[in-house]
Formats: sequence, C-alpha cells, structure tokens
Amino acid sequence: MGPGKRVLELGCGSAGNLAHVATLGAEAVGVDMSAVQVAQAEQRWPGLEVRHERAERFLSAVDAPYDVIYSVYGASWFTDPDVLLPLVREALKPGGVYAFSHNPPALAGCYGPQVSQMKPERAGDEPLFVKRFDHEPEQWELLLKTAGFEDISADIIPSPEGRRLGTLLVTAHAPA
Repeated sequence: MGPGKRVLELGCGSAGNLAHVATLGAEAVGVDMSAVQVAQAEQRWPGLEVRHERAERFLSAVDAPYDVIYSVYGASWFTDPDVLLPLVREALKPGGVYAFSHNPPALAGCYGPQVSQMKPERAGDEPLFVKRFDHEPEQWELLLKTAGFEDISADIIPSPEGRRLGTLLVTAHAPA
C-alpha cells in the first residue's frame, strides 16, 4: 500500500486507518454512509479524500480501478455480499487485493442477514437499524469465489486473553 497505489476503504468511519494508508504514499479514498463520520474525518484529516456515500453506489461509478480495497468492520459487513462482492471485483485491478474484517465473527446459528443497531447521527435522533451479513469463513470463501475472486483466505483470529470473541479476517484477489 505504498506510493503509486490506489487504495479504497469501504466504511472508513472517521478515517484513522485511511489516514495511515495516505501517509504511506498511497492515493487513499474512503467512503462511509454516515454523514457524521465523514464530517469527523474531514475535520480530523483535512485534505484526505472521504465521500459520504453508500459503498455499492460509489463502486458502481468507479472510473479507474484500485490496487487494494479494504474494510475494517465497515461496509463489507453491512452490505449484501451478493451485491457488494461483484462490484468490488470489478473495481479492482487484475491481481488487486480485497481484505475485510468483522468483529465478532458470526455466532453459531446466526448466519446471513442480522439486524444491527447503530448510534444515531445526532443526539435525540432515533437509532439507525441496518442489516449486517454474518457468515462462517467457509461461506465467505464460497461467496467470494462465486463473485470471481481467487486466492481466498478466511480465518478467525482468536481473541486476546480474557476476551470471548475473535475477529474474522478475509482476503481475496482479483484474477491477474
């Protein structure tokens, strides 16, 4: 993710990870569906390219492919994979990398779309309810393969000592 690489973060939140990627010399772009998060990112990291938009809409309009697309507990978890994964695949350069993480990983018996409550954007507003998509590692591998990815890895990283739940980490490559 160094100089000359085009990198996109899906669900960048307040853009801390994206800002780090930019310091490595990458052309870094972030998208997030929360206007509040985007405003915080713009205030915190002036000059960083962050867009207030849903991931699938942004990906549908990509005009130049990315070397890397990633999501840290972000849009990859909150967007229907049947919609998102083909869009990500099309937005990557040949051999490009897609990586995402979820925390916690899917709980036994709770697979597919689940309801998740997000904090309201403004004090006094009602909370936002969204779907998140929980799958076991093997199901993520199948979904990615079906979307045209290869060299796929989906693993659960164990939690730190004293914690109950680990983190799902998934990587996949666009065909070269």
